[in-house]
Amino acid sequence: QKTLGVPIFHEQAMKLSMVAGGFTPGDADQLRRAMGAWRRRGVMQPFREKLLAGMKARGYDEDFANRVYDQIQGFGEYGFPESHAASFALLVYASAWLKRHHPAEFTAALLNSQPLGFYAPAQLVGEARRQCVEVRPVDASASDWDCTLEVREGMFPALRLGFRMLTGLKRSTVDRVVTVRAVAPFVSQAEFEQRTQLSQSEMSLLAKADVFRSLRTGRRTALWNALPAPDHSPLFAPLNGDEPSVVLPTMTAVQEVVADYQTAGLSLHGHPFQFLRAELKRCGVTPNDRLAHVEPDRRYRVAGLVLLRQRPSTAKGITFMTLEDETGTANLIVHVNTWERFRPIARGASALIAHGILQRQHGVCHLVVDRLDDLTDVLGEVTTRSRDFR
Repeated sequence: QKTLGVPIFHEQAMKLSMVAGGFTPGDADQLRRAMGAWRRRGVMQPFREKLLAGMKARGYDEDFANRVYDQIQGFGEYGFPESHAASFALLVYASAWLKRHHPAEFTAALLNSQPLGFYAPAQLVGEARRQCVEVRPVDASASDWDCTLEVREGMFPALRLGFRMLTGLKRSTVDRVVTVRAVAPFVSQAEFEQRTQLSQSEMSLLAKADVFRSLRTGRRTALWNALPAPDHSPLFAPLNGDEPSVVLPTMTAVQEVVADYQTAGLSLHGHPFQFLRAELKRCGVTPNDRLAHVEPDRRYRVAGLVLLRQRPSTAKGITFMTLEDETGTANLIVHVNTWERFRPIARGASALIAHGILQRQHGVCHLVVDRLDDLTDVLGEVTTRSRDFR
């Protein structure tokens, strides 16, 4: 009754075998163990014979007994103990409450626990910003290794991204920066370099990540300053002297976003697909946030970065994919024949256009895909990696 006639919990399948098939508690526990090892061929066969014999002895007809066994066998592919369900429900409830009432703290905790789950930092930060959380960039004057909170009077705290977000940066390097900064604030990039004694490669990485902006040094100027000192060998003595000052052109919005993705895997300046939107519109691509409002059971095209690919063992070869554009996410259903037809794109593209029929039920939208187009090269130097679960 609790689960509408469908066995979901281990305890239910065990009770079913005891009541209908005459299993002892010990037999039922062995059945539970066998269901957990359902992938091993032949492990369930002895229990099938015992269950069918027990049900026959209790007056159940053979067809019904076979259907009960099939249900128990199928249950083995997804079932779990009821105690686990209760534990996960409690975690979900607590997490949902934190996400609703303390979104900055919730997001900081998830970012500091990476890697985990389906969603990469870019999606977690995007969701926080949609909840009106102010997210501040990694900064030499303010960031720690972990993401932290900065108090704003009468408002949600701001979320300050930590140095852990930067690809290739060592914890020991950041510890040195934080220790030196605790003595006195930094006043310039040159003073930062002199006090921390970081290597040229470390300074270049930080400069490319735009962490010196609060020290009134933009990304390009910081990169220029991080270059090795000029060679003052005697051969070039006539050319030596004070190096002329340079005025570097300001980076475009596209260049800022590209540099952000290369160093941190996300950008607070924008999303790569916002710069492609005009061309995507000409190609008939629907923004992802419009899928909840357009007519279902019709053909659409959507596009975005590939966030994840998931192929559950119970899905009969179907792969579920999620795309992200500047407006949100789109869920894709890719059947086996479509996957095989577009295998190189389906497996390897970091961004794509998906064509298919929109399904919408109870507010949940999926595009059943029949064609994929690769957009990886269009993104140029934007680097992203999906999270794939097979």
